[in-house]
Amino acid sequence: MPDTVCLAFTGASGMPYGVRLLECLLAAGCRVQLLYSQAAQIVARQEMGLELPARAADLRATLRERYADLPGTLEVYGREEWFAPVASGSNPPDAMVICPCSMGTLAAVAQGLADKLIERAADVVLKEGRRLILVPRETPLSAIHLENMLRLARAGAVILPPNPGFYHHPQSVDALIDFVVARILDQLRVPHSLMQRWGATAAGTEAPGLA
Repeated sequence: MPDTVCLAFTGASGMPYGVRLLECLLAAGCRVQLLYSQAAQIVARQEMGLELPARAADLRATLRERYADLPGTLEVYGREEWFAPVASGSNPPDAMVICPCSMGTLAAVAQGLADKLIERAADVVLKEGRRLILVPRETPLSAIHLENMLRLARAGAVILPPNPGFYHHPQSVDALIDFVVARILDQLRVPHSLMQRWGATAAGTEAPGLA
């Protein structure tokens, strides 16, 4: 299980996945380094009525209060905060997740661009051989999108589209969100019990939540 996870919110639809993932990582006791784009602020407001303040310090205070009862720790960094640990290969996180991941962010990472801290952090994680997970939310996908995903997969990134399954008979939108978040946590090797696993009997599984 990773000690430090960098989590980035970008401007694709799917902000509930990212927010739920943040909650689960903190509940698991992880140290989370949160990054967010300007477009993510718009998406969070549109999809969840969630305000992500422009100042990283303000968002840090808001989220620390919201998740005060969880054992993990949280840091929030601005888009051009180049003294953030994630900006250097001398202090990389154990893993990074971009969730949701816009096609613009995905393209920038695929091309090795690093004009903003999110792309630089992803570049650092790749070059240092750490785990990079991208959760791209777009449909349909163009050839450009697919080629960028293939390039990143060949570089060692995990491409994890938020495609929920239905074999666990979800009864709510929250259950569909948890299915995707569970798959991300599996890739991070963070223990959880968000959903019943394939082949498990209902009597032998715990109620949804963190292990």
